[in-house]
Amino acid sequence: MLTALEQGVKGGTWFSLIDKVYALPTLQAAFARVKANGGAAGVDHQTVAMVEARLDETLASLARQLRAGTYRPQPVRRVWIPKPGSRERRPLGIPTVRDRIVQTALRLVLEPIFERDFAPHSYGFRPRRGCKDALRRVQQLLDAGYTEVVDADLRQYFDTIPHEGLRTELQTKVSDGRVLALLDAYLSQGVLDGLSTWTPEEGTPQGAVVSPLLANLYLDPLDHAMAAAGYEMVRYADDLVLLCRTKEEATAALARLAHWTTTAGLQLHPEKTRLVDATQSQGFDFLGYHFAQGKRWPRKKSLQKLKGTLRAKTRRTQGHSLTAIIADVNRTLHGWFGYFKHSRPTTFRQLDSWVRTRLRAILRKRSRRRGRHTGADNLRWPTAFFTAQGLSSLTAAHVQACQSSRR
Repeated sequence: MLTALEQGVKGGTWFSLIDKVYALPTLQAAFARVKANGGAAGVDHQTVAMVEARLDETLASLARQLRAGTYRPQPVRRVWIPKPGSRERRPLGIPTVRDRIVQTALRLVLEPIFERDFAPHSYGFRPRRGCKDALRRVQQLLDAGYTEVVDADLRQYFDTIPHEGLRTELQTKVSDGRVLALLDAYLSQGVLDGLSTWTPEEGTPQGAVVSPLLANLYLDPLDHAMAAAGYEMVRYADDLVLLCRTKEEATAALARLAHWTTTAGLQLHPEKTRLVDATQSQGFDFLGYHFAQGKRWPRKKSLQKLKGTLRAKTRRTQGHSLTAIIADVNRTLHGWFGYFKHSRPTTFRQLDSWVRTRLRAILRKRSRRRGRHTGADNLRWPTAFFTAQGLSSLTAAHVQACQSSRR
């Protein structure tokens, strides 16, 4: 198979793949990934640890069922998770651990087949690519003068992918009937939401292991169509922007994008899809950042999420020592800075000040002082005090990062 991936197969279509899926080494590698990712139990209440306790028996059973064509996925357990900075909630599907193993095995076999022809400007859920690569490409294009931007939003993309169109894309390279039937079983997999079970007629559930690959596959023709038309597009899963040199070019790009999505059975969000001049103050959001006037900084929702996390760690009524609180805060700050270190400097100064204010409120309450934070607290517990206590400084980290990049 590895040789065929390099040299190609006759007609470009794979006819025998199910034996690679149910091969014991594939299932073992799939379980290793499922275990590393963790996650909750599905409708059968079987945790990863419970499956691991009888792993040999489980994998042998899955291999037999896949070989005989008798394997059937169980319904997905649906949970609703909050959207950061919003009162809305997002649906998340949790397959059983057994189904996650089989889906991962499927992805291990199918991903290399489709990956070799995916467009270079697609960055989401792909090997050796990620958000930072996509952000770097956006910045490169903006710096090169591509400042007229189509800020596009595919409305409920994962939930609205047409099954028939997705099957057509799958069949361009896969003709193994048992593999296609297995994928079809996942597309029509029941969803347990509360006490009721229903069968989706479109979409691929967010949370399913194979969903990112299928989502990329369905948008791959769009990637190549926009590149063939000469447009610079950067896409991360269903988040995408088109960067152009002129407003006329951006208008034409949006028209082409709208036509493609309509033909593909998808819909652009009418309120969230817009044309933006990135040199002006309005700007656009992409992958957690806000781009405007030649700079970038965390978008509002990204800051709200960070502050929500830090508020929970710095409640005035908690009983941990200041040293323990600061250590916990530092862990959050370090992880956040690793992603947002390319923001404008004022971002870090403001956040540093906000964190110190939260810590002063704790110290004020512990010293039995009434009321809210005052200017005297800044003198009583100055910045140097928190530095001595080990509090990390985002401002200092940014300065050091800038110096390192110049060397």
